[in-house]
Amino acid sequence: MENGRSSSGKKDTSVCEIPSVAAGEIAAICKTHGNDKHRMLDILRDVQDRYRCISPSALNRIAEATGLTRIEVEGVASFYSFLSLTPRGRISIRLCDDIVDRYTGLEAVTSVFEEVLGIRVGETSPDGAFSLEYTPCIGMCDQAPAAMINDVVLTKLTVETARHFAKTLKSGQSPEDLISDRFASLTPHERATRMVDNNVRHAGDVLLGPVPEEAGLNHAIGMTPTQIFTAIEESGLRGCGGAGFTTGRKWRFAASERAEQRFVICNADEGEPGTFKDRVLLTERPQLIIEGMTIAARAIGASEGILYLRGEYVYLRELLEQALEERRRRGLLGENILGIRGFNFDVRLQLGAGAYICGEEGALISSCEGLPGEPKTRPPFPVNRGYLGFPTVVNNVETFCHAARILDRGARWFRDIGTEGSHGTKLFSICGDCLNPGIYELPYGHTVWEILERVGGEDAAAVQVGGPSGTMIARDSFHRKLTFDDLATGGAIIVFNGKRNILEIVEYYMSFFVHESCGYCTPCRVGNVFLQKAIRKFRKGLANPEDIEYLKDLSGTIIETSRCGLGMTSPNPVLTTLQNFPLVYAAVTKPNKDGIRDTFNIQSAIDGARKIAKRRSYIFDRDFTQ
Repeated sequence: MENGRSSSGKKDTSVCEIPSVAAGEIAAICKTHGNDKHRMLDILRDVQDRYRCISPSALNRIAEATGLTRIEVEGVASFYSFLSLTPRGRISIRLCDDIVDRYTGLEAVTSVFEEVLGIRVGETSPDGAFSLEYTPCIGMCDQAPAAMINDVVLTKLTVETARHFAKTLKSGQSPEDLISDRFASLTPHERATRMVDNNVRHAGDVLLGPVPEEAGLNHAIGMTPTQIFTAIEESGLRGCGGAGFTTGRKWRFAASERAEQRFVICNADEGEPGTFKDRVLLTERPQLIIEGMTIAARAIGASEGILYLRGEYVYLRELLEQALEERRRRGLLGENILGIRGFNFDVRLQLGAGAYICGEEGALISSCEGLPGEPKTRPPFPVNRGYLGFPTVVNNVETFCHAARILDRGARWFRDIGTEGSHGTKLFSICGDCLNPGIYELPYGHTVWEILERVGGEDAAAVQVGGPSGTMIARDSFHRKLTFDDLATGGAIIVFNGKRNILEIVEYYMSFFVHESCGYCTPCRVGNVFLQKAIRKFRKGLANPEDIEYLKDLSGTIIETSRCGLGMTSPNPVLTTLQNFPLVYAAVTKPNKDGIRDTFNIQSAIDGARKIAKRRSYIFDRDFTQ
C-alpha cells in the first residue's frame, strides 16, 4: 500500500492523510489558541473539523507547538469519541442510540440511512462523503429518534423523513439545508429553535417565567461577598445536578482558600441519558446563566470563568458566543463590570467532544485543562485545588440560574417554594412512554404519580428517576416524592409502560456505562463488563438463583472501590431493579425439578468457532449433513 491506497486502487480510509501544505494551517490553529496546552481540546476539535481526522503528522505539529510529547497529544485525541485518528466522512451522521430512541423507531430509521447511503453503521463511504455511526444520548429524548449531522441536529425522525434527509444529503446539499434554505440568514436563536423544540410544557415562577435582566447582578454589586454567601445559604439552594451539595457553602469554601486566582466553571455537560433540561436554559436563558456565573465570581473573587458545553450541544455554540459578546459590549463582562473598578470577570466557551464522564466535575476540570477527561483524586476538592490548581467553583446550568434569581427576589422568596430540605423549583426532563414529554418546571415535593398524571403516563409500569445512575421504581412506589430526601434527581424522569422488558433496559444502561467508563480504575472498567454479562445471562434464561447474590456482591465491590461517581452509581440499574422488580429476576432463575439449572450453553460457546471455520459441527448440530 502506498499513499493511502490499497493494492486495488481504492482509497484506504484507515489512513489519515493531511496534505503537506497543511503544516502551516495546523500551526495557525495552535497559534489561534495561544499554543496553550490547556486549550488542547479546542486545537484538536479545530483540526478534526477541518481535516476530518487527526493525522500522525498533525499530532507531531501540535505537540511541537504546545511543548508536549506526541503521546500526550495522542492521549487526548484518542480519549474523546468525537475526535478520530482515522478519516471520517465529510458529513458525519451520528444516530442517537438511547433506549428511548430504540423504543421509538431507531432501527427502522437506521435501515433507511444504510440503504440510501450504501454503508452500514460504523462505516465510511468509499468516496469519503459519509460516515454513519451510533452515539449515546444526545439530549433529545423528548423528540426521539434524533441524530447529529455534523453540527446540525435532526429530531422526531421517521422512515419518511430519514429517507428524504438521506437523499437530500446524497444529492450534494449541506446538513444546514435540511433545516432551512436560508440557514445563513437566520439568527443563532432561530437556528437552534428550528432544529430543536424547547418543548416547555410548564413554565414555573423561577426560571422559565418572566425574568428581569440583570436584577440579581445589580443587587449583588451592592453586597459584600459574605452577604452573598449568606443569601444563597439561607435560600436553601442546593446543587441541581443531582448531588445536592449546599451551593452557598461551596462558594464560601472557595473564597476562604488563600490563592492568587480563583475560577468559576459552569457544567453544561448534561450527558445523563434522559436529561435535557439544561438544553432549554442554554437556549432561552443564556444571559441568566452567565449572570449567575458573574455573581459567583463577584462573591469568590474570580476573574475568569469557563462555560463547558457538551459536544452534543454544538448547535448552541454560536448562540452562546453571541450572548457572551453582547455582555462584553454592555459592560457586563470584562474589566470594571458595571463601572466598578476591580470587578473584572470574563467567560470563555469550552466545547466538549463526546465523553459522558466529563459531567463529573473532576473529569470536567481535566478536560478544561487540555487533558483526557479523567476524574481527579479527591481530596483535594475543586474548591480547594481545582482548575490549574486554583480554587474553583463548579456548578451546573440550573444552579447558576437559580442563584441569579435568588439575588433578585431574595432568599425567603426562594425558600418558601418547595418543601423542607428541597427548596425552590426543579426542571424535570420527562420522556418515554407518555403523551406529553418535555420540560416541566415544578416545585419540589410532587409525587411520581402526580407527575405521571400531568404528563399522560398513567399506564406506566416503571419509572427511571435520575437517569441510569438513579433509581428505577415500580407502581408500588409511585407515591414517593421528588425531593432530595426521598427520590433525588438531577431532573431526568423516564417513563416505561408494561410492554417494556426491564432486563433489556438494565442491559442497555450497563452497556452505556461500559462504553462511557474512562477506564482509569479496574472496578469500573472491568466490573461493569461483568455486570452486563451477568444481566445478559439472566435475559437468556441461564441464571441460577445464586447469580442474584453475585449481582449484589459485585455491585457492592464496584461502588466501594471505584474512583469517581460513575463507578459509584453505575450498578444502580441492577441494584434498584433487584429491589423493586424482584419477580422479574425470579421468573428467569427458577431451578429445574432436580434442583440443577444449566448455565453453560454449548451452542453459544461454539458459535464463534462455526463462524471462523465456516462450517457446522457434526456432533452438536443434529441436522448436520456432510
